[in-house]
Amino acid sequence: MARTRASDFEEKRHGLLLDAARVFASQGMEKASMSQIATEAGVSKSLLYHYYPSKDALIFAIIHAHLEELEAALKDADDPTLPPHDRLLRLVSTVLEAYRGADDQHKVQLNAGPALSEEQKAKITEMERQIVRHFSIALRDMHPELDQPERPLLMPVTMSLFGMMNWVYMWFRDGGRISREDYAGIATTLILEGVKAVR
Repeated sequence: MARTRASDFEEKRHGLLLDAARVFASQGMEKASMSQIATEAGVSKSLLYHYYPSKDALIFAIIHAHLEELEAALKDADDPTLPPHDRLLRLVSTVLEAYRGADDQHKVQLNAGPALSEEQKAKITEMERQIVRHFSIALRDMHPELDQPERPLLMPVTMSLFGMMNWVYMWFRDGGRISREDYAGIATTLILEGVKAVR
C-alpha cells in the first residue's frame, strides 16, 4: 500500500531542501554527504533516500524548486501595461526579493553543473531561459533596436543585468546602507542609461 502524503508534506519538503542547500553550499557538492544532510535536516537517512534516491536528485530538486518559485514570482509581477521603466524595475525588484535568504540555493545552482545529468541540466537550462525571457521581452519592448540582426545586443544587455542581480549575494548585506529596493533602482537605471550609449 502506498504511503499517504502528510498534510504538511510541502512545508517539510521545503525545509529539507533548505537544509540540504545549506550543507551543499558550505561543504561543496563532492564533500557533502547524504548522512550530513539527513542530520542537518533532522530526518533519518532512509527517509531522505525515500524522497531523493541520490545526491544528484537532491541537488536537482533544490535548484528546480528555487527556479520554480522565482518563475512563479516573475509571472505574477510581470505587467506589460506598466510604464516600461516601472515594468523592468518591478521585475528586478522581484528577483532581488526572491534572492533574500536564498544564498545557499543560489550557490548550489551556480556550482551544480558537474553533479547533474545532461537531462537534468537541460531541464534547468529551460527554466533559466524562461526566467530570462521576462527581462529580454521587457527590454526589447523598450528598445527594439537592441534586437537587430546586424548588431544583436538584446542578449548581452539582458545577461549584463543578470550579472548585476546574480552576484549580489557576494557583497549585499540586509540592514546595510543600501536596501534591496534601492539596489533594484540602481541596477535598472544602470542598464537603461547604459543602453542609450551602446545601442
